[in-house]
Amino acid sequence: MEFPEKCKPLSVFKYFEALSSVPHGSGNTKAISDICVEFAKRRGLLCYHDEYNNVVIYKEGSAGRENEEPVIIQGHLDMVCAKHPDDPMDMSVEPIKLVVDGDYLRAEKTSLGGDDTIAVAMALAILDSKSLSHPPIEAVFTTDEETGMFGAAGLDVSVLRGKRMLNIDSEEEGVFTAGCSGGMRANCEIPVVREKFGDGLVSYVVTVSGLLGGHSGCDIDKERGSSTKLISRFLYKASKLLPLRLIDLQGGEFDNVIPSKTTATVAVSGIDCDKFEKLAAEYDGIYKHELSVSDPGVALNACKSSGKGDTVTVKDTGKLLTALYIMPQGIQNMSSDIKGLVQTSLNMGIIKLEKDCLKYSFAVRSSVLSQKKELLDRISAITELAGGSVSTHGEYPGWEYKKVSPLRDAALAAYRDVYGKEAVITATHGGLECGLFADKIPGLDCISYGPELHDIHSVNERLGIASVKRTYDLTCRILELI
Repeated sequence: MEFPEKCKPLSVFKYFEALSSVPHGSGNTKAISDICVEFAKRRGLLCYHDEYNNVVIYKEGSAGRENEEPVIIQGHLDMVCAKHPDDPMDMSVEPIKLVVDGDYLRAEKTSLGGDDTIAVAMALAILDSKSLSHPPIEAVFTTDEETGMFGAAGLDVSVLRGKRMLNIDSEEEGVFTAGCSGGMRANCEIPVVREKFGDGLVSYVVTVSGLLGGHSGCDIDKERGSSTKLISRFLYKASKLLPLRLIDLQGGEFDNVIPSKTTATVAVSGIDCDKFEKLAAEYDGIYKHELSVSDPGVALNACKSSGKGDTVTVKDTGKLLTALYIMPQGIQNMSSDIKGLVQTSLNMGIIKLEKDCLKYSFAVRSSVLSQKKELLDRISAITELAGGSVSTHGEYPGWEYKKVSPLRDAALAAYRDVYGKEAVITATHGGLECGLFADKIPGLDCISYGPELHDIHSVNERLGIASVKRTYDLTCRILELI
């Protein structure tokens, strides 16, 4: 595409375009990693490429700086593939389409993948530059960060010499992150019994939609509605007023994305249709009132359907809806050390009713290990009480704030040089690969930052164009100073 004059440095935007030319959702990173490997080969740069599709590209220090300690520039290759639920696009095989929209870069009807393609694009531009002053660079591009940081977990860090790392995977310009929460994924399963669709029953498709969704770490503090929790709340109430049978229940795509749409198919007795429809209209009004600020587009709709699939028994439907209704969701604890920082939370990102069981999964986060474990115990207690089971995967460590950090000091000085003002130091409730690298590389000094990004992991994701140049200049200045 033709980028307008304001898209600077052009090299960064061109690399972003090249990386975006192939699908690169989590678990589908071979093509984008190949682009990075080919980049290195064409420039005669040493490259390491492993079975996880992680890529490390090495560049010698600039003239006079060849013998300095290396610095790691790090970002991840995968993105969250979000699209409008009714859009037929297959993001596993079709690339996103970039659009310059005023002061922002976005994608047409999908997530942009600015998280974290912009880090890779900036690193490639730095690796390609012949005029920058910098120590030896180890550019590390990991995979499957969004689904559990599996690339970083699998990377053999013996291929790295650097003990300083610039992670370009934050979304608020002017804010340096120096600590993050640890987390895990919890997969839950409750068995169900089904029976034939009975005489006199009427099926309904119930949909909760119009929510903003967002990242379950960065956006959880905005108290946005979860479509899964909202539909469970309504269906639980309905099950207490009339015999209700679940046929289907589907919502969410990723553990770490607040679900914006969930759909259920249910069966009720014909004599209860009016009562069910009135209750649906009542809860549509309740949600519009409760979420008028955080999710003004929320809607609950219940429409009659011709579907007559086997139904979950009334008893098991009640069991499932009770478990979902009392299951914790969202913020659980706030930090007492850093004002406004979420300390512990969870997000039910995916729910799926299959033939013989209900499956749902959580992203659990906390900067306090004991609270993370306690929250998992609560999930397990509720699930097991309903006759189900819980397994975990993708656990990653938190990243503890360091009181002494020469790299952070250099970054703050560089920020003053580029912006003419002071930056903010904070910690994040989101999970960052810094935690894994700090755990695997003793003594690692790292900091995370990035350009202006909004509504990541959603179709509204957008990247501030002017912010790209400032952040690139900041990175170059840090490389000069360290």
